Amino acid sequence: MEADFVIVGAGSAGCATAFRLAEAGASVLVVEHGGTDVGPFIQMPAALSYPMNMGLYDWGYVTEPEPHLGGRRLATPRGKVIGGSSSTNGMVYVRGHARDFDIWSEMGADGWSYADVLPYFKRMESWHDSGHGGDPTWRGIDGPLHVTRGPRANPLYSAFVEAGRQAGYELTDDYNGEKQEGFGPMEQTVWRGRRWSAANAYMRPALAMENCDLVRGLVEKIEIEEGRATAVLLKGGKRIVARREIVLAAGSINSPKILLQSGVGPAEELAPFGIEAKVNRPGVGKNLQDHLELYLQMASSQPITLYKHWNLVSKAVIGAQWLFTKTGLGTSNQFESAAFIRSAAGVDYPDIQYHFLPMAVRYDGQAAAEGHGFQAHVGPMRSPSRGEVTLASPDPEDAPKILFNYMSCEKDWQDFRTCIRLTREIFAQEAFKPFLKHEIQPGAAVQSDDELDDFIREHVESAYHPCGTCRMGRADDPMAVVDPQVRVIGVEGLRLADSSIFPQVTNGNLNGPSIMVGEKAADHILGKMLPPSNAQPWMHPNWRIAQR
Repeated sequence: MEADFVIVGAGSAGCATAFRLAEAGASVLVVEHGGTDVGPFIQMPAALSYPMNMGLYDWGYVTEPEPHLGGRRLATPRGKVIGGSSSTNGMVYVRGHARDFDIWSEMGADGWSYADVLPYFKRMESWHDSGHGGDPTWRGIDGPLHVTRGPRANPLYSAFVEAGRQAGYELTDDYNGEKQEGFGPMEQTVWRGRRWSAANAYMRPALAMENCDLVRGLVEKIEIEEGRATAVLLKGGKRIVARREIVLAAGSINSPKILLQSGVGPAEELAPFGIEAKVNRPGVGKNLQDHLELYLQMASSQPITLYKHWNLVSKAVIGAQWLFTKTGLGTSNQFESAAFIRSAAGVDYPDIQYHFLPMAVRYDGQAAAEGHGFQAHVGPMRSPSRGEVTLASPDPEDAPKILFNYMSCEKDWQDFRTCIRLTREIFAQEAFKPFLKHEIQPGAAVQSDDELDDFIREHVESAYHPCGTCRMGRADDPMAVVDPQVRVIGVEGLRLADSSIFPQVTNGNLNGPSIMVGEKAADHILGKMLPPSNAQPWMHPNWRIAQR
C-alpha cells in the first residue's frame, strides 16, 4: 500500500490534516488503531462520561504512581477511535489566549504567534452565536468545525456569571474572540444535537473523496532509511509507503511512543530495549504538561439541578428524546457557563479556568451523596511541573510509562490554594444566596494551608489536557523535536502534527488548538500559508496593579 501522504492517527489534528491534504488533490492514507465512532455513547453530547471510561474507545492509560500526590495513579484517557479524543472528550471549545501563542513564538516556535494562528482558528470553525453576543470579526463562519453554545436555561448558569460580576471580575460575551478574560457563556463542539468531533467535521468529508482512505492497524514503527522516513510498519507486517511524507498525529502520549519505537529519541533510553538510535533527540517524550483541576461542590437549597434526572427513568426519556429528535437535555455537555480570571496583580493574562456545572458529580459519573448540588471545576492554567513519556518495553502493544510529576513545584500548591479561596468568594456572592445551602467539598471546615493541601493531594484530577512531549522549537535547540514547519528534526520526510508539539500548554481545553495545529500543518506541507491577522486582543488595562 502506498500514498503521497501517510497520516498516523485519525485524531483531532490528523483528521484536519488529512482533509486539507486530500482537498488539495494529494492521495492520503490514514492509519488508525481504533474503531468506529458510530453509536449513541459517542454521538450524544450528554453521554460524555461513558466513552472515556470504555475500553472500546479508550487506550486505558494510567500514570505511574505520582510522587507528590501520595502515590496516586491518575487516569490518562486517550481516544482509541475514529476522531481520537475529540470523540471521547467533554466537547468544550477553547482556542487559548492570544498570549499563549505569542509565548510559543518567544520559545522558538517562529510563525506560531497569535497573529499567525488566528487565521487558522477562523478557517476551521463555523461559529453559531445563537444570539448570545460575540463578535463575528474574530470568528469563522464557514469552516468544518461547528461551534455552538448551550441554551443556559438553568438559572444557576446566570447566577455563576452574575456572581463573578458581583465579585468584581470582568464579563465577556466571547472568550474565543477579542476578550478571553471574564465570566460568560461556554462554547461546545456540538451541532444539531450531535457531538461535532474531528471525525464528523473532517474525516467523513475526507473519506468521501476518492483520494483518501483509512487503514486499520497498530503502528509498530516508522521505517527510517538513510535519514528519511519511508514507510509505516504495522503489527502483523503490513507496510504502508509514503511517496512524499509521513505525518505523525497519534497524540501527546502515542506520538512520542511511536518515535521512540522507531529509534528517534534519547539514545541512552533506547539502548536497553535493543532499539537502534536512528536520530538522537533527547527531547522526545520530555516536557509533558497537563492541567489539573478540583471540583468545588455546593449543596443546592432548591431542587433545580440536573440531579433530578439522575435516575434510570429520566435518563431513558432524555436518551429517547435525543435518539428520535436530537433535542432536549441530551444535546448539551451541560458546561454552559465559564470563566477565565487572573490569580493576582502582575499576572498579565488569565491563569485560572472555570467550568460551571449545575450538578455535583464526578467525571466518571458518580453523583455526590448530598443529592441536589452544583460545582465549579477550577484549576491553574500554567503549572511549572514537567513530566515524561517513556517506553515500558519495545513491544508496541505495551502501554508507555507516563509520569506527569504533578504538583512537583511549590507554586502548584500556592496556585491551587488561591483557586479554592477565590472560588469560595465567588460562591459567597449575593447571586448564589437563593441557591446555596452549604459547601459539600472541600467542606467549610477545611481552611488552613495544610488542610487545603491535604484536600488537593487527595482530590485533584487531570483535566485530560496532556501535551508538549515533542516540543516545537528552532533546529539548534537540543530539546526541540520538531521545527516551526512541524518537521521532525533530523529525519527527512517526517512531520508531527498534534498537541505533543505545544511548547507550553494553552489556556483552557486543548481540542481547539490541536485541530488548529492539524490545519496549519497541512499548509506547511503544501507550502501555502494564510497571511497573519492584525487583530489586537483585549488585555486588562490594570493587570500590573489589579487582580480584577
